[in-house]
Amino acid sequence: METPAVASSSAPRLRRTLTLWDLILYGVIVIQPVAPMSVFGVLSDRGHGHVVTTILIAMIAMLFTAISYGKMARAYPSAGSAFTYVGQEINPALGYVTGWSMVMDYMLNPMICIIWCSQISRDFARGTPVVQSIPYWGWAIFFAAFFTMLNIQGVKTSARVNSGLAAGMGAVIVLFFLSAAHYIFGHGHDGAAFFTRPFYDPALWNLRAVLGGTSIAVLTYIGFDGISTLSEEAENPRRNILLATVLTCLVIGILSAFEVYAAQLIWPATETFPNVDTAFTFVAGRAWAPLFGILGFTLLVANFGSGMGAQLGAARLLYGMGRSKALPQSFFGAIDPKKHVPRNNVIFVGVIALIGAFIVSYGLGAEMLNFGALIAFMGVNLAAFVRYFVRDQKKTVGNFFAPLAGFFICFLLWVNLSRPAKIVGAIWMGVGILFGALKTKGFRGNLIDFELPPEE
Repeated sequence: METPAVASSSAPRLRRTLTLWDLILYGVIVIQPVAPMSVFGVLSDRGHGHVVTTILIAMIAMLFTAISYGKMARAYPSAGSAFTYVGQEINPALGYVTGWSMVMDYMLNPMICIIWCSQISRDFARGTPVVQSIPYWGWAIFFAAFFTMLNIQGVKTSARVNSGLAAGMGAVIVLFFLSAAHYIFGHGHDGAAFFTRPFYDPALWNLRAVLGGTSIAVLTYIGFDGISTLSEEAENPRRNILLATVLTCLVIGILSAFEVYAAQLIWPATETFPNVDTAFTFVAGRAWAPLFGILGFTLLVANFGSGMGAQLGAARLLYGMGRSKALPQSFFGAIDPKKHVPRNNVIFVGVIALIGAFIVSYGLGAEMLNFGALIAFMGVNLAAFVRYFVRDQKKTVGNFFAPLAGFFICFLLWVNLSRPAKIVGAIWMGVGILFGALKTKGFRGNLIDFELPPEE
């Protein structure tokens, strides 16, 4: 299959200024160094306490997938989308299925951020007159409305602010590690087994439970694929995009493993959490009481920023679909002439996220998001296998093993998602396939484009 034509030398191009370390820093900021903390309680509950094990297994799957993303970015430097990779290399209809799974992710991300922000706000409000009487649904309405209002107004954080937030998160993580070490070594324990139990506890071990937890742990790495969109701005992109994508997953995986390992030593799996969704804040509070508020506020800011960005990303994706007339153009293809924001779509996504926050738990929302993400990851691995092994004249072991390993591990995790997540995901995919078939007359016409449109 032919690759896209190379632009003429006279066409304007982005400056290649991003070094390897710039790309890694970008990836870490996008994923966030506190990524496993929000989902820690859900992972502990689903994985029977083996959180660090689930994080490490998920890292292996993501490393193989990162290799595939990095290689595909070489072939499609201006795309960076699983939809494009699968559609161009395997089949346009399969590309559509992959794209539709991506829409599911975009729609669910703001929802789980609203849920988490609402849960931690309830925890903060306990013991505070008046505020403690605000129910969960009241907080959910507040955050959904606040996200929507700020996005309608076109409020955005600058790169400098994002870097500052990342540095602040780093400082809080260091503070947590210091407090954790002081607590762990200041209290008695039962010898070597105390330190190995987070990896393997014979009393709680269940392989199916661990794989189920791992299918949720993938959420920790969501966002690493964004590095592949920077190919046109990176120095030596053929080398650095691949390296940065893999190294970002490795850095996040190792850092996340240390974070949850320390948390498991502080709060054994045999003890229940006051709130599973916000469990890590209670762990931090046990290590050092002031850390409950410090780390809780840090995670609130992180989820607030993620929620806002996810809502706008979903709105822009719907705008692209409306502009191409895949969705009703008069509503989804409209854009505010002053703020240059797809206002209708921002409100639409906000309403959908709020409704979801009323009926879905944080854990189920995370699994539903990973249902779509794992489909996209499997698609990218297959696309890399087809392009670099099946079609390439030079057959290498690496081009055979890495993408297939990534595919099968992702498939194993996808199979181990909970039944409710798979049922909801299957309904979503069924509706999407039916919609696509009707829109394109049995996938014979022009397929829907799931690429995010450029900002206007």
